[in-house]
Amino acid sequence: MKLLRYGPKGKEKPGLLDAAGRIRDLSAHVADIGGEALSPASLQRLAALDPGSLPLVPGIPQKDVRLGPCVGGTRKFVCIGLNYADHAAETGAAIPKEPVVFNKWITAMCGPDDDVEIPRGSVKTDWEVELGVVIGTGGKYIDEADALDHVAGYCVVNDVSEREYQTERGGTWDKGKGCDTFGPTGPWLVTKDEAGDIGNLKMWLEVDGHRYQNGSTATMIFGVAHIVSYLSQFMSLEPGDVISTGTPPGVGLGQKPPVYLKGGEVMRLGIEGLGVQTQRVVRT
Repeated sequence: MKLLRYGPKGKEKPGLLDAAGRIRDLSAHVADIGGEALSPASLQRLAALDPGSLPLVPGIPQKDVRLGPCVGGTRKFVCIGLNYADHAAETGAAIPKEPVVFNKWITAMCGPDDDVEIPRGSVKTDWEVELGVVIGTGGKYIDEADALDHVAGYCVVNDVSEREYQTERGGTWDKGKGCDTFGPTGPWLVTKDEAGDIGNLKMWLEVDGHRYQNGSTATMIFGVAHIVSYLSQFMSLEPGDVISTGTPPGVGLGQKPPVYLKGGEVMRLGIEGLGVQTQRVVRT
């Protein structure tokens, strides 16, 4: 299934994408795409529904109908840094011995096509296409062998980053990663049975039509199962939590000379089988 949330900001309704690419309303079956609605039992019930029996939402998704973040009620937005060998090489960083963990604040999360706002004073706002993992079953101290059983599905995340705030202003990476709108998420949550081989998905990002990132999840250093297990050693994972798992090379920081967003650009990005995002970059 491809599950989604549609409608105005803060008033999104649950839905799914049918085989014809149209939105079917799920409001009669779940309150939101999040929390307990992501449990294996709930996903099984939703999968058993006939999409043709669900109310059709007029309009074309991402054109006539706004999509919100594909998961609601998220309490943690956890990210993994330097998790692609070729991206670590372009930044000059050593291959991490353990996953590099940082956070985005929940206010960073936005719809897949919402405007991305450059913070006041920013001079180094950058882009990062990433595979997002959505937790369906919570847990703590999860064995790696069981980790994928805790995953509801996958999505596209743009880990927008302000590099000066991240690395030149002292403290941790978090303040360069969690600015408002720095986490477009979606367009849909693709359940595990439909996501394909998550260890070998093509991923790309363009700015104003120029392709900067053109990579694959195959170059991830730490795979999804390892990341889920690892994070659960330090925190309880909960249904609806989102984990963004790192980016391939081609970020603005890695260009020679570096290229950063200044406002007015359009970012377009996607992951094979998981959908496409488009964001306009605006100055606040």
